[in-house]
Amino acid sequence: MDESEPVPVQLGEKRSCPEDEEEDTPSKKPKFESDHKNGGPPHQDEEEEPEGETNDGEEDGETFADMMKHGLTELDVGILKYVSDHEGFSGILKERYSDFVVNEINKEGKILHLDDLSIPAEAAEEIPEAQSQPEESDVLTEEQKKQLGELQHFKNKEDNVSIEVMDDTKEKRTLVHKAIKTQFAGLETKTEEKEGRKFIVAYHAAGKKALAAPRKHFWPKNRGSFCHFVLYKENKDTMDAINVLSKFLRLRPNMFSYMGTKDKRAITVQEIAVLKITAERLAHLNKCLINLKLGNFCYKNHPLKLGELQGNHFTVIIRNISGTDEQVAQAMTSLRQTGFINYYGMQRFGTTAVPTQQVGRAILKDNWKEVVDLILKPRPGAEKEFLVRCREEWAKTQDPEAALKKLPNKRCVEGQLLRGLSMYGKKNIVTAFGLIPRNNRLMYIHSYQSVVWNTMVSRRIEAFGLKAVEGDLVLKGTTAHVLSAEEAESCSIHDIVMPLPGFDVIYPSHHVGKGYRELLSADGLDIDNMRHKVKDYSLAGAYRRIIIRPSDVSWEVIKYDDPRISLVHSDFEKLENKPAPVFNKEGKYRALRMEFSLPPSTYATMAIREVLKLDTSIKKQTQLNTTWFN
Repeated sequence: MDESEPVPVQLGEKRSCPEDEEEDTPSKKPKFESDHKNGGPPHQDEEEEPEGETNDGEEDGETFADMMKHGLTELDVGILKYVSDHEGFSGILKERYSDFVVNEINKEGKILHLDDLSIPAEAAEEIPEAQSQPEESDVLTEEQKKQLGELQHFKNKEDNVSIEVMDDTKEKRTLVHKAIKTQFAGLETKTEEKEGRKFIVAYHAAGKKALAAPRKHFWPKNRGSFCHFVLYKENKDTMDAINVLSKFLRLRPNMFSYMGTKDKRAITVQEIAVLKITAERLAHLNKCLINLKLGNFCYKNHPLKLGELQGNHFTVIIRNISGTDEQVAQAMTSLRQTGFINYYGMQRFGTTAVPTQQVGRAILKDNWKEVVDLILKPRPGAEKEFLVRCREEWAKTQDPEAALKKLPNKRCVEGQLLRGLSMYGKKNIVTAFGLIPRNNRLMYIHSYQSVVWNTMVSRRIEAFGLKAVEGDLVLKGTTAHVLSAEEAESCSIHDIVMPLPGFDVIYPSHHVGKGYRELLSADGLDIDNMRHKVKDYSLAGAYRRIIIRPSDVSWEVIKYDDPRISLVHSDFEKLENKPAPVFNKEGKYRALRMEFSLPPSTYATMAIREVLKLDTSIKKQTQLNTTWFN
């Protein structure tokens, strides 16, 4: 999986609690796609989309539906076949973000849950001489705590709070400084003298101070350098959550490590590690974080690495299903026994009239004028007004600076490309394109590889069905091996892999394998020459299993009356001792609650597609949902 580099915190940004979270209410546009902010990193069910080329959820339902008239369908990206022969049925996914719950499975195979907010015993170790001193909480009066709390949340009209130190000793001042910083995350302190009296002044540290390296605190030698914790989040993507924590803790985002990113429009639980920040400081953040909760703290000597998870466990609610109980049972039994085609899901390809794979193909062909044209030219479908104006300006003048002035946010892909063109000129497009973050650039060529893979797997299933045949590929270790007719007899379809095109892979020896050459040739590419003069864009290729069988599959059909209520019992609700949802057996609506676990780099939406037999593209889902809500 490709993960994007951490997004830097903007200088001068206030470290306040986020107050603008979307409420968990029915949405007019259920999304099979992730709601990633433009160009965010992928995970099992969430792949990158280019900045400035995705809908960010601010348009109303009508505008969004209009935009999606020009979007992609599954047929456009090679998603054509099913493995089961059951009859499909309709249903709505992600009507509420709480209808999609993701729990990470760590490398030991444990499904992670937030179920403990306590601080581990070793976190209580502090500087030895402080042990006989008063508790931090005793140092501040209730009135002072109230003022500091208001300052922390920017509810105080003043820009600081001054606390006079009556018992003026260095030890007492140290305690007050420490109490403010640990109890009121985001505040900085300094000592000032006024008319012979000493005050400790609390204030919000912004600007460059917010990015400064954390000052050295006492850290016991016998404590692991990394505090690992479980991050529970609602309706927020992983990098957004890490940026919020970074601002409160005055850290750079790259001080945090994680094994994969998770959907925005979902409830997700995952492990995070941070260097030399105590569990106590992290736990204090729970007082002011919105839609985020931290817990299950422990200290270890290592950070986390991308991709070292075993997978994710999904709990998914499909609302308003039309299928009978028998149809549901047949579909879910097939999912458990046979699985689904391991297609790259629709998230991989963007949502607008210019698919990401077209840009990827142009990069691989070294046609840089077409790359610029595809990203910047006017396109059909609804877009934000400033993007429309920017594109029109570019079409009219080909002047990058003039087009850039139309954009209020220069960090979108269009803005980064235009900035590059204005800096390096239109004759130096490769360098200009390099201003787009590396992961966003690679996303384009990966989406081209993904379309090729999807298309060839559809052909493979069409030609040979669900049995291994002579000429198929299997992995022996990390090496691909071509099956003989005799070997194919003893192989399962679950062992078969197909290559993503590249210079370091082999292809199936049957006629479907030969189709790779024809497909790339029709796109103007030479399958024998997948190295690019820009090293970043050279494709080595990879192998991917064609059928995935989920584990831990279970399901139930539930009835309910109120479409506004949550149908899952979240980790946070359990911690708060809130009752589990009660289902009305005579309810007028029916929903399918399904659970399953998937390995890394597979798409939950493709498993759900196999169950419903429905096109999972936003274009089709928007049409379905507009009908349902109207």
